[in-house]
Amino acid sequence: MSCCVRWGVTSLCFGLSLLLLASERVTAQIEFESEPVNYNTAPTNNPVFRLQKLLDTGELTLSHDEHYGYLPSVLDALKIPKSSQMLVFSQTSFQLRRIAPSHPRAVYFGDNTYIGWVQDGDVLEMSTVDPHQGAIFYTLDQTENPEPRFVRDRGQCITCHASSRTQGVPGHLVRSVFPDLNGRPLLGSGTFVTDHRSPFEKRWGGWYVSGTHGQMRHMGNAIARDRGNPEDLDREAAANVSDLSNLVNVRPYLSPHSDLVALMVIEHQSQMHNFITNANYEARSALHYDGVMNKALDRPDNYKSDTTIRRLAKASERLVQYMLFVDEFKLTSPVQGTSEFAAEFAARGIRDKEGRSLRDFDLQRRLFKYPCSYLVYSDAFMTLPDPIKHRVYGRLHDVLAGVDQSPEFAHLSSTDRQAIRAILNDTHAEFHAASAERPPVTGSAVGDEALGS
Repeated sequence: MSCCVRWGVTSLCFGLSLLLLASERVTAQIEFESEPVNYNTAPTNNPVFRLQKLLDTGELTLSHDEHYGYLPSVLDALKIPKSSQMLVFSQTSFQLRRIAPSHPRAVYFGDNTYIGWVQDGDVLEMSTVDPHQGAIFYTLDQTENPEPRFVRDRGQCITCHASSRTQGVPGHLVRSVFPDLNGRPLLGSGTFVTDHRSPFEKRWGGWYVSGTHGQMRHMGNAIARDRGNPEDLDREAAANVSDLSNLVNVRPYLSPHSDLVALMVIEHQSQMHNFITNANYEARSALHYDGVMNKALDRPDNYKSDTTIRRLAKASERLVQYMLFVDEFKLTSPVQGTSEFAAEFAARGIRDKEGRSLRDFDLQRRLFKYPCSYLVYSDAFMTLPDPIKHRVYGRLHDVLAGVDQSPEFAHLSSTDRQAIRAILNDTHAEFHAASAERPPVTGSAVGDEALGS
């Protein structure tokens, strides 16, 4: 795997056909390979790193399976559910010679780690979220070894996995392509980076999709049979497929599904991780620059320049808008997956006094019943630098309390805002403390008319 887990149209570092990242060079201004981020040299503390430590000390061992290699054991060790399985048949991994519509790559994910498995592949492809460093990429040799070792990529992956499509930081993404009969992406017809904002009709080209979605149509399950007109996909035949066995032999896989709801969740999650990492890098970079200048100009240590204040404000606003599902695509038909993924995902939710969780699904009009990202509880979010995290809490409070009535948040009704605010107050101690410090909100501020709902 030469280090990359190519999930995307070109070389995505992590077989998520997730097409985890774009094939563009870094376009953002953040210099994450130098101070203060030091992406390649700074200490790490992520799930894969910790798993390797357990292997090194003998506290944990990995079992090797004749067919799957280390896949089942690694999934168990990282608590990644088999129900998260998604199948991608576009040849967008470095192991592309083993990938085709008849032999798709399998992708699995938890809240912070993604794993790609190819039939008869040489390695497992892995990407995990480090709270301070963003996405870090690993491989695990599939040959049985008494001392299995996760090998970190040292630069090859981020030539593709750090671009404007990943918010300019080492990160992830889900991409949609027009695949030919062999699974080769027809790049001349364009590709789509997808998240919860993407139109349904542009999603999942090159992926198998099991689930129902009414009158809506997507690009999954379809092959571009006319290279001269690749956009002419047979979307009708590919729609509302509950049994993938009519399209591909699913017996070699851990699950017969490529669940529609799992695909929708990973689209949201992949970019949410990127927005968190971007906010982290922006804050650290801006504060580091101020620290250097404050020392040089003999200013107070805590002095913040106007530039830093603007950078913090911009990064926090982008993060808040994405985590509150601004511009989310509105479902025009109900959607339903085919595996246990939705039930298992929701069961892991932290619940408020009324039993509500940010992991509760809607799937009638939108993805989640309470549109605020569950990654607000993640290690990556919780370890954001205080100057930007406190700004995010303040913005969340203002929007959810009805103080902010701007049109960007008009999709949130007063009922939505009150429910999300109550969930966070009951389940998120830092938000509760930060919200308690804000000025009290008058009753009229949270009415439907004032909120524009």
